[in-house]
Amino acid sequence: MSHDAALSLATGQPFIVSKFSPAPADVATALLTEAEYALFAEFGRPRRVEAGQVLFRRAELGATMFVVARGQVDLDFGGDLAGKRLGPYEYFGELGLLVGDHMRSADAVAVGDGLLVELRHEEFQRLVDRDPALVSQFLRRAILRVVVNEQSLIRRLRRRNEELQSALDSLYAATHRLNRTEELIRTDELTGLYNRRGLLLHLQERRSLGLRDRLGLLLVDCDRFKRVNDEHGHVVGDRVLQGVASILRSVAGPEDLPCRLGGDEFCLLVAAGTREEVLRLGEFVVGTARSLLEMAHAPPLMCPLSVGACVVGPDGEWSDWYACADVALYQAKRAGGGTVRWRDPEGDPR
Repeated sequence: MSHDAALSLATGQPFIVSKFSPAPADVATALLTEAEYALFAEFGRPRRVEAGQVLFRRAELGATMFVVARGQVDLDFGGDLAGKRLGPYEYFGELGLLVGDHMRSADAVAVGDGLLVELRHEEFQRLVDRDPALVSQFLRRAILRVVVNEQSLIRRLRRRNEELQSALDSLYAATHRLNRTEELIRTDELTGLYNRRGLLLHLQERRSLGLRDRLGLLLVDCDRFKRVNDEHGHVVGDRVLQGVASILRSVAGPEDLPCRLGGDEFCLLVAAGTREEVLRLGEFVVGTARSLLEMAHAPPLMCPLSVGACVVGPDGEWSDWYACADVALYQAKRAGGGTVRWRDPEGDPR
C-alpha cells in the first residue's frame, strides 16, 4: 500500500501534499520542504494521535523520528527552558533516528487530535536509497539545527549560571548583613565584648548542645568609676572601660566568655570548675588592674576592680548565678574594693 493510501485510511480523507510549505530559509528550522515532506511521507508510517497523548518522555531512549502531518505537538524541555510547539511539516526526535537509542531531551505531547509520520531506522535507510541528494540536504540542515540549538542552550545555561551567581552573591551579602546584625545584637559597641543579650544567647546555645559542665563566674565591677567620669570626663571613662575589657580578654581562654553587662559592670564566664581555678583568675584580674594603677598616668588608665566569684552548675538559671556572684561582689565592695570574694551557691560566703 502506498503512503498516500495509508494516510487516506488513517484520516478518512484523501491525502494531499500541502502547497503552503516554502523552502526553509533558516538552517535551524524544523520545517521540511515540500520535496522532503513528500519523501518522508512516502516511506514513513502514519500514526494517529489524540489530544494529550504522550509520544515520549524526557530521558527516555528512542530511535524514531516524527513529522507532523496534521495538528500540533508540544515539546517541553523542563526547568526554565523555553518549550516549542510544532505544526505541519515540522519534525522532531531526529537524533533518535540518526544516533539510535538517543536519550530524549524533552517531553513530546500532542496538543490535539492529529496525524504524524513516524520513521524508524530501516525506513530511513530506504529513504536514503531513494534520494540520497535530498536526504543529504536534510541531514545538513538537521545537523546545523542541532548545533544551533546546542549553542542556544549553552547561552541560556550561561545566562542561568550568571543569574545563579548573582543570586548567590546577593545571598552571601544578605548572610553577611545578617551575621553582622547578629554580631551587633550580641556585642557591646564600646568594648567589643559580648553584651548581656549575647551572654544569655550563649547560655541558651550551650543548653541546646547539651553541655552540662560546671562553670566559674566572675562578676567584675569598677570601684569609684563615677569619680573618673566626674573628674576626667566620659571619654577617659570610656578608655578605662576599654582597659577593663582588655584585661578580661587577656585572661579569657578559648572556651571562656568575657562580657560587659552594662555601665561599669562586667563578668567573665570561665570553663574552670573549681574554686581554686576561679579565684586564681579573679586575683589576676584584680592584680592587673592594681599594677596599672601603680603606673603614674594622667588621666588614669584604670580604676580598682572588685570581683565576686562563684561556681555555677548546669541546671541553674542566670538570675540565680548572678545573685550568688553579686553577694560576693558586695562583700568585696564592703571590704574596701580592689579585692576578690567567693560565695558558694549554697549561700555561705568565704
